[in-house]
Amino acid sequence: MTLSRDLERYAGLFASRTKVMKSSAMRDLMAVTERPEVISLAGGLPDTSTFPPDTFAAVAQRIAAESRARALQYGPTEGLEGTKACITAVMAAEGMTADPEDIVVTTGGQQVIDLVTKTLIDPGDVVIAEGPTYPGAVPVFSTYQATVVQVDMDADGMRVDLLEETLDRLDRDGRRPKFIYTVPSFQNPTGVTMSLPRRRRLVEVAHERELLVLEDNPYGLLRYEGDPAPPLYALDGGVYVMYLGTFSKILSPGIRLGWIVAPPPVLEKIKLGKQATDLCTSTLSQLMVQAYFERGRWRDYVDSLTTVYRARRDTMLDSLVDHFPPQAEWTRPAGGLFIWATLPDFIDTTDLLARALRDNVAFVPGEAAFLDGRGRSSMRLNFSGCDEHSIREGVRRIGEVVKEQVDLYGTITGEHEAVSPDAASRPTEPSAQVLRMPTPGERERRAGEL
Repeated sequence: MTLSRDLERYAGLFASRTKVMKSSAMRDLMAVTERPEVISLAGGLPDTSTFPPDTFAAVAQRIAAESRARALQYGPTEGLEGTKACITAVMAAEGMTADPEDIVVTTGGQQVIDLVTKTLIDPGDVVIAEGPTYPGAVPVFSTYQATVVQVDMDADGMRVDLLEETLDRLDRDGRRPKFIYTVPSFQNPTGVTMSLPRRRRLVEVAHERELLVLEDNPYGLLRYEGDPAPPLYALDGGVYVMYLGTFSKILSPGIRLGWIVAPPPVLEKIKLGKQATDLCTSTLSQLMVQAYFERGRWRDYVDSLTTVYRARRDTMLDSLVDHFPPQAEWTRPAGGLFIWATLPDFIDTTDLLARALRDNVAFVPGEAAFLDGRGRSSMRLNFSGCDEHSIREGVRRIGEVVKEQVDLYGTITGEHEAVSPDAASRPTEPSAQVLRMPTPGERERRAGEL
């Protein structure tokens, strides 16, 4: 039976929303990047090999000996009280105080985005997100048929001034956004962090206009330099800010455990949505987290991760200097898992990925982080999931493919940009703009003008 015959047979049964469903760029790459010969700089993968095997064994043995029956049973929809205590400890580490009654434990952070969107969005309703935004949120917003308006970013995060202009324009059109989605700390995919003045103003805007904000904070504790800024939730106190947290990046994504903290009226609707989705989050996973936290060393593990990831970030930044052309630009994250690189605008990174995969290296094309076709010359690079040797080799392979494209363009158009003689030592400091970073020559000219 052919695929076209299959589609004809079932096409009339599909809901209309399936026409606008989008596939996750990261999920599409998983089958390819599972091959051992492929260096994947694509997925937002923490290095789970760093988790101590004796700790894992001790946690599993304790559950088997003391909580086997409970671990294999259903649990309450909102989550176990012991798990909520672990969550409040994680949030307290970033200066937040959360009432356990305002927490729902979820099957990963991704489920939070789905539940919030399902709870708040009717087809055509407006969601405001950063541009670019987390690629995993794109298929969720598309599935629920949201109208997503993306607000540009720079090195200080979302442009809140542009957000206010956007809100004014929507208001004139009689449209009220249902919520604002943001990743303010070490943003996925750019790696940049929203400045404290912008955080404060965003919270003020939420109060002035009575708008909900979904703060996605998977990476806040993975800081490699600089001083932490308070989460939006800490500035707001839980009035308009809904908080998304996850154990995926500070413990393990395999346990599939996240959480949401939200105002009680919103949380009640989210609970109903979760009941319909999966009844409850895995009791086994929740007990594993509890047993692990009872050992009292979770902060030590996070500290060890930051040491490993800082070195890998630095390796990737150095490798980009060595192997990417002088026309390329990239961010320098102070934490998190990602670097956002932008190539000359004649390069389409979706096409580039197909060529790079032939050389057994993968990344996420930038278009996956937009809903309006932008980002075609950009890419998201992950530095946490590979060792330093693989990072160097992966960036070298991508750089070779990029060089081919640059040379081909020069041959076709006759436009050849000279490579800076000091390209190998050019700096990678963050620029004023994330999506348009100055070239090394521009940096030098600006420095000379100061």
